[in-house]
Amino acid sequence: MPQPQPSPAPRAARAVFGNGTAHSRDQHRCLAAAYDPVTLPRLAAAGVGPGWRCLEIGAGGGSIARWLAERVAPGGSVLATDRDPRDLVPGPGLEVAALDVARDPLPEAAYDLVVARLVLQHVPSRDAVLAKLVRALAPGGLLQIDEIDASYEPPLLTPDPRSEALYVRFLQAKSAAMRAAGGDPCWARKAPAALRAAGLTDVDVHLHIGVRHARDPGLGLQLNHTRNLRDRLREQGMTDDELNRVGRLMRDPSFRAASSVFYSVQGRRPAGVRP
Repeated sequence: MPQPQPSPAPRAARAVFGNGTAHSRDQHRCLAAAYDPVTLPRLAAAGVGPGWRCLEIGAGGGSIARWLAERVAPGGSVLATDRDPRDLVPGPGLEVAALDVARDPLPEAAYDLVVARLVLQHVPSRDAVLAKLVRALAPGGLLQIDEIDASYEPPLLTPDPRSEALYVRFLQAKSAAMRAAGGDPCWARKAPAALRAAGLTDVDVHLHIGVRHARDPGLGLQLNHTRNLRDRLREQGMTDDELNRVGRLMRDPSFRAASSVFYSVQGRRPAGVRP
């Protein structure tokens, strides 16, 4: 199968999240622990199995790609891509490639499954990218887009009103940093309609929401962001002292907050129809 070739042109913008650091590897661990229990059963229920040709966009640490490689054996293949794939490891049935999905081409009608988790909300040209992902599907192929809507994640139990306000400020700064880079932290709610507008059928939506607490990997991800996104959060007006204090708050065993809403959206490319 032809491989996508990365463009030599310079990147248009610095990504909010980078790879190849201690912070990125901790983020990948938290992401897998928090969201694989939603993403992987969705793929399994869709029938992903031996012989499938799969593409993952923004594969990060590779937990989805590794699961897929085992699932599609024998006879299947998985291509895991990322703008910076240094945290990805190839293996049996699993290839790795550098790919900026906003700039680089993809083969058309080549994959039985395309999956992208927490990618499109970060890409300013997400509508054009979505159309590209649809074209990469073989007729009858499945697209799964998993995203979070960060508009609802309120604190529920904090030691005092000052702590509650600090946590809200942290969430607002994160969303502002994402918007400053061209992202949309609430795009998940638009994903179902976007898949249908892109020509997919049988669009199916699952929602997941949980409670954040000190042992929750979703809150571990938030704690990671106090370090991983520190420069971005400073740019939005947060101080080191505030970031250290919100980190201590999230380690408090009594702390509780609602998670963001996690959307898992699937759609199929109609057989014999070019979108």
